Amino acid sequence: MQPLAGIRVLDFSTLLPGPLATLLLAEAGAEVIKIERPGAGDEMRGYEPKFGGDSVNFALLNRGKRSIALDLKQPGAVERLMPLVKSADIIVEQFRPGVMDRLGLGYEAVSRANPRIIYCAITGYGQSGPKSATAAHDLNYAAATGMLALAAGPDGAPVPPPALIADIGGGSFPAVIAILLALRERELSGRGRKLDVAMADNLFTFMYWALGDGLAAGRWPQAGKARVTGGSPRYRIYRTRDDRFIAAAPLEERFWQGFCDVIGLAPDARDDSRDPQSTMLAVAARIREKTAQEWRALFASKDVCCNVVGSIEQALADPHFKARGLFDRKLTADGKSISALPVPIADEWRGAGTAGYPALGEANALLDQNK
Repeated sequence: MQPLAGIRVLDFSTLLPGPLATLLLAEAGAEVIKIERPGAGDEMRGYEPKFGGDSVNFALLNRGKRSIALDLKQPGAVERLMPLVKSADIIVEQFRPGVMDRLGLGYEAVSRANPRIIYCAITGYGQSGPKSATAAHDLNYAAATGMLALAAGPDGAPVPPPALIADIGGGSFPAVIAILLALRERELSGRGRKLDVAMADNLFTFMYWALGDGLAAGRWPQAGKARVTGGSPRYRIYRTRDDRFIAAAPLEERFWQGFCDVIGLAPDARDDSRDPQSTMLAVAARIREKTAQEWRALFASKDVCCNVVGSIEQALADPHFKARGLFDRKLTADGKSISALPVPIADEWRGAGTAGYPALGEANALLDQNK
């Protein structure tokens, strides 16, 4: 049995944070109904590249959902939608604070009609505070919270993170956690609640070590100089002879000594507490002597927390991920299929192995059924 079977979600969100959150709910069995603008729908439908009639980005994030096309600004639209609101368990929205209130679909209005509703509002800076109405994207949240300042490139300038950490780690995942906790609370209290998920707020959790260093010891980390941002020879990227890279993370002493043995590091360079920079240079020189494949073979039989930096394409072909069945589920459109987006939902809780994504407005009949 899927744990969220019988749960109805109305999803007013677009782009990434909200749609990924509701994808996780859908994969666990919830009925997710997207409320989209007539004509264009979710902005992400128009992105490139295409898969079927819409973008592959939209398809991956909206697998297994349904779609209603409704202009919420038109007279009578909210009244037409209200029966679905009354039947819903969860609402997810991603507008700036106050927008849903002006539409007549804010938490106060909705909770009067449906006191059991769990109303999750995902924003960049939260429902309150001086920045609550500020327009921003993932990179801006990383910059505002100090995260971006911890990542430096070769010239010392901050480097954009390769993942949308604020959107996913600060938005989607906390939203799902909060929703599940609220569902449990509702079992006990009989009432729902409003959830304020602020993507910027939730980035600080990822920097627990930096906060600890600064608050407890007064050592605020600098770009590229902290233990896990490139300041230690035990946690760095090293270039190989064929201009590929080794990800070396032998932090603990037992791994460090094993790593030093494999690369043949001189005994006088192993004590990185005396002169970390000299040890880094010595390690870099040793790694530069062999190709990535040669190092792969040497590290394969050793327990030293090191591997060759690979591409996403290579990762999809990795026997380990294949054995885990990570890409076995399929997303279909127009008779074609690709691997569905892997999500952190246990296989035994997930639904059909093959599913499509919704055409814009394909579920509008639900509005008529609820008249």
